[in-house]
Amino acid sequence: MTASKGRTVVANISLSLDGRISGPGGEYDMSWIVPHAISEGARAHMVEVTAPATTALLGRKNYQGFGGFWPAVAGDENAHPHDRTFSRWLNEVDKVVFSRTLDALEWDNARLATADPATVVKHLRQEDGGDIIVLASTSVIRQLLDADEVDRLSITLCPELVGGGERLFTDGLGGTSWALTSSKATETGALCQLYDRIRD
Repeated sequence: MTASKGRTVVANISLSLDGRISGPGGEYDMSWIVPHAISEGARAHMVEVTAPATTALLGRKNYQGFGGFWPAVAGDENAHPHDRTFSRWLNEVDKVVFSRTLDALEWDNARLATADPATVVKHLRQEDGGDIIVLASTSVIRQLLDADEVDRLSITLCPELVGGGERLFTDGLGGTSWALTSSKATETGALCQLYDRIRD
């Protein structure tokens, strides 16, 4: 069972069967994820896992990538309904951005973090609010896992063997135990899985 530490910290990410977050072509080699990310099931999972969250944590790259696409989707009548729901949530949610290079943020409800992710999360846990979710920002997820500050892993496991590229779980990460609390297959064969941290 996950012990109560205030707000629940959720790490959300897509992985290949061989544990990759990107392919052998580099950090932008992610075309293998796309068919699985745009399925009905994956879109529904994203809405479900983000709905309880009132704070989103983003690294610089994801903040810039998300910010260049998602804000306008909320008002796009041709967009998928789940995408519009996610966009509205993303526009309104408190966004904490970890960056050493950005000086200002243009997206509404976004603020720069001046401390490391674990320190920021410890402070956020003391505040009122819903879940705190990390949106696919690998470096943030790794630092929080290393500090044992993740309560729930939301993994969309794509049925792809990528054969190379960056892994989420690297050597040196401390051993921890997790309980599978939900597993749903999508139309493309991807599995949307939720794991809760088991704490003594």
